[in-house]
Amino acid sequence: MRVLILSWEYPPVVEGGLARHVHKLATHLAAQGHEIHVLTRATTGSPTDDGPTLEEGVHLHRVPEPAKPSDMDAFLEWIAAMNHDMTVRGRGLLDGAAFDLVHGHDWLVASAADHLARHADLPMVATIHATEYGRHQGWVGRHPQSHIHGIETWMARRADRTITCSHYMRGHVSDVFGLDETRVQVIPNGIDAADLLEHEDLDALRARFAAPDERLVLLVGRLVYEKGFQFALDALGGPDGVIERVGGVRFVVAGSGTHEEELHRQAADLGLDAHGTFVGWIDDHLLHALYRISDLCVVPSIFEPFGLVALEAMASGCPCIVADSGGLREVVPEDQVDLRFPSRDPVALGALMERLLTDDALRARVVERASEHVRRFDWAEIARETAALYAELVAERPVVRATVPSPTHG
Repeated sequence: MRVLILSWEYPPVVEGGLARHVHKLATHLAAQGHEIHVLTRATTGSPTDDGPTLEEGVHLHRVPEPAKPSDMDAFLEWIAAMNHDMTVRGRGLLDGAAFDLVHGHDWLVASAADHLARHADLPMVATIHATEYGRHQGWVGRHPQSHIHGIETWMARRADRTITCSHYMRGHVSDVFGLDETRVQVIPNGIDAADLLEHEDLDALRARFAAPDERLVLLVGRLVYEKGFQFALDALGGPDGVIERVGGVRFVVAGSGTHEEELHRQAADLGLDAHGTFVGWIDDHLLHALYRISDLCVVPSIFEPFGLVALEAMASGCPCIVADSGGLREVVPEDQVDLRFPSRDPVALGALMERLLTDDALRARVVERASEHVRRFDWAEIARETAALYAELVAERPVVRATVPSPTHG
């Protein structure tokens, strides 16, 4: 099959986990014999747009865009302009070859994906990685959340089939957007153990964050409210916190985001400044090394469509405990349900952290069981499942598509 995939990020342009997901899916589909074209953007410092390039078997078409603005209204206008540019480029691509399907990832490319699918009369698949409704706990009545929620709703209803990364997200998307669950297919995210590279000197790296006789707790991800790091800090700090009860415990917070300043203030108020480090945004190489030197990884999310951090930690041999929320229930093995804690409950989290940090044998058993579990999340199999969905939709043509007017991104 010849497939056009749209994504607003693709390595080396990386905003979050979506870039890695699309890269892995595209390269594995190409390795399985499909002709995969990715329409994405170029930015300052990324590959220039001198025409299509072939990278790892994938045909890349990069549309040059100015730097992403920080103001939200300006960002929405920027997204609208990017979709226009992608539509212009994609029309030329579709007019020059016979494609089988268009696959758009998240609301950021919804308009372009729709226009291009209609232009060539092709089936359209939408992968919804997360929702504005979930990110804001249902508070989507005001701009700009209402605008983004509206585009997500339209995209989910317009697509011939929607993909989510977990069964939790299938239920969430179906409920929030009013879809029949039969139109939503679960295909999980994956992990490639070959990407979890060894750091050249793990001992020296660990010495930067903890002494040999101390335990190191890792918190990693976007520093936004829904990731729940505030509850992990509550569990660690204060007179009844894990650091006071256990002793010899340090922590690392890796990531950046809109909640970062508030987390710094919270850590200071809890007396945690002397016990841990905020390292900001880090690249994958350092992230994978932090998994290997940490004694425990905590994923305390309020809203989590999947939980890639938990999967990566387990694959790296780092014990992981997670909130009992969203897709995290599907990432942590069923025989380790006792390593989940009620979301938003720092007391329960603290008790579970203390249990893991003080029981070496338990941590070893957790790592052993998890190493088998993560093999389920194989990118080659994920690509095969995706290709099977593509083939099913192509076989169903002609497709009667919803006559929902295209949204405006601006």
